[in-house]
Amino acid sequence: MNAPFHARAGLRDPFTAFVCDDATADMLRPVAVEHGWSPEKVNKGGLRNAVQSLSVSASPNILFVDLSESGDPLNDINALAEVCEPGTIVIASGQVNDVRLYRDLVASGIHDYLLKPFTVDQLRDTFAHAQSILSGPRGEAQVDKPHVMTAVVGVRGGVGASTLATSLAWLLGEKAHRTTALLDLDVHFGTGALALDLEPGRGLTDAIENPSRIDGLFIERAMVRANERLSVLSAEAPINTPLITDGTAFFQLQEEMRNAFESTVIDLPRQMLIQYPHMVHDAHVAVVVAELTLAATRDTIRLLAWLKSNAPQTKVIVVANGVPSGGALEISKKDFEQSIERSVDIVFPEDGKLAAQAAKLGKPMAEVATGKMAGPFAQLSNMVLSHASEEGSAAEVKGAPAAKPSLVGNLKSMLAKKAA
Repeated sequence: MNAPFHARAGLRDPFTAFVCDDATADMLRPVAVEHGWSPEKVNKGGLRNAVQSLSVSASPNILFVDLSESGDPLNDINALAEVCEPGTIVIASGQVNDVRLYRDLVASGIHDYLLKPFTVDQLRDTFAHAQSILSGPRGEAQVDKPHVMTAVVGVRGGVGASTLATSLAWLLGEKAHRTTALLDLDVHFGTGALALDLEPGRGLTDAIENPSRIDGLFIERAMVRANERLSVLSAEAPINTPLITDGTAFFQLQEEMRNAFESTVIDLPRQMLIQYPHMVHDAHVAVVVAELTLAATRDTIRLLAWLKSNAPQTKVIVVANGVPSGGALEISKKDFEQSIERSVDIVFPEDGKLAAQAAKLGKPMAEVATGKMAGPFAQLSNMVLSHASEEGSAAEVKGAPAAKPSLVGNLKSMLAKKAA
């Protein structure tokens, strides 16, 4: 998680467990032997012993911790994060049957939470899933779903680029059934995590401060999961701390996300184009978000010219956002298009009620939108996906079969039924 590396990942122990009772230890040891792990790595002491031990030794690839004796599981897991290295897959168990706790624990970065009493088969399943992550099965999925990287750029502050970036990432995950990363590069004032009702975590600031730590395992631990297919890397850095980086971290993050996910959405502040132009060089699609004002028209012209010169291979989608339904326009759509010398691809009508509702619910606007407002979101997703597959991209969004439920999804359903 955040502790400095004590050893290279390849030299780590494959597995360590810290349990609170003999029954759990007796169940873990034979399953550990089945996986080729030493049964001596099953220790007594629970989470407290885990924190003490890992503060002076390297973290394993897979860590099992028992929260049964923890009075405040969420805070104690955060304490574990301070001593646990990036890349460790944490599996927790406990006796608290609370859906909210489960969701908070998963959002904090643990891989799974097993509710006691659990079975040997449940234990085998969650270990198998953890090992599949370590072996990188996502790369196989990308053969059928080529990676699509999209940069969303607002031509002016307040045009709604971050709102659309969050919605696009949610659509790619939820509707297109793609594992998706949302990278919010507004390090001080980003809203990607906020729009999804998440704590941003420290992954992005850790990456900027220590680019050498960025690898696939770091991505797995540093990103905050919004749901089964959508993960977020964001920050709320102190506003008295300037962003000092040569951009190496951003380049490496793009590389690792390309390997780990099927889609990446980058919420890219426009000023970063000047400092880190490679952020768009590697993007397949650039979504340029504007409003129908004189200032936005000027800056859209400038931004389109920059993209043509610096990223000619990138597919550009021009979006007019927050367009009033009445006649109170500073500049008409026709005049805007004549000025930028191209058509607007998608128009999002102004809808303050929808925006307020989404904010109150902690959900992206695309999830809340219905009727006519849902159309532009689907259109945006389809245009982005058309880069990966010219045939059937719309079907991928609207009519794809439901994905097979994962262990996390099954557990969520189980907890929800018991809580009810």
